[in-house]
Amino acid sequence: MSFLTVALNLLVIISISHFRQLHTPTNLLLLSLAVSDLLVGLLLMPVLILRMGGCWFLGSFICGLYYYTSFILTSASVGNMVLISVDRYVAICDPLCYPTKVTQKRVKICVCLCWACSVFYNGVILIDFLKEPDRYNSCYGECVVVINSVTGAADVMLTFVGPIVVIIVLYMRVFVVAVSQARAMRSHIAIVKLQGSAGVTAKKSERKAARTLGVVVVVFLMCFFPYFYPSLASQDVSSRVAFSIFGVWLLYCNSCLNPVVYAFFYPWFRRSIKLIVTLQILQPDSRDANVL
Repeated sequence: MSFLTVALNLLVIISISHFRQLHTPTNLLLLSLAVSDLLVGLLLMPVLILRMGGCWFLGSFICGLYYYTSFILTSASVGNMVLISVDRYVAICDPLCYPTKVTQKRVKICVCLCWACSVFYNGVILIDFLKEPDRYNSCYGECVVVINSVTGAADVMLTFVGPIVVIIVLYMRVFVVAVSQARAMRSHIAIVKLQGSAGVTAKKSERKAARTLGVVVVVFLMCFFPYFYPSLASQDVSSRVAFSIFGVWLLYCNSCLNPVVYAFFYPWFRRSIKLIVTLQILQPDSRDANVL
């Protein structure tokens, strides 16, 4: 799983960074998401594998750094998902103003703010733990963090409930607009007596919008709900009890599924993979290749 997460997200990073045609505001958000997910697979998953042995032997400093990094990357990943949903909302619901509202500079600022807020926010939550990483250990060889019910409730609202509400509301709006546009096109073409073709196109558009919305929401809920359930149930959260191995791994699996959900739906990604795997990106002027 760690290797697959790194490989998939690395393909996304190389594709967007290398090909000039992919240097768009939307793809900058995908790039930021891929970076956070790559670090999850590269840094967090291997450490979690070591922890499955039952004894922590990397020291208290690495223990604190591990949890702090884990919280930062998880929050950054969620923040990037929200930014992507906002980008798609503006692109579909206000396409005429999209080029002026969503610019490269604004997207870069939003991405930087997303990461900065994640670093600051999780630093505040874990400030006591970072001062004494071994304060909750009951014996030598443990790496435990405890978050009380009040802090856990605030965290779950900001990193789970809030983002999922925003994503659902925005994608529902996108879905409604997409269906309306498909029906309008079907009615327009019906005037010129091409009802059959329009009907097929409209139905395909509706199915595609519904499928994309469903995949985004279901995958997010499946991966994050077991992890945040103790906070939702107003229980104290500890790495020994509530942070079960299953819940943490499922949370990390979201980093492996993100490139599938957000990138494999795009034809340009499949073309980019072909050029990367066949090493055609090493050829002169490959940056200007047509992948769209």
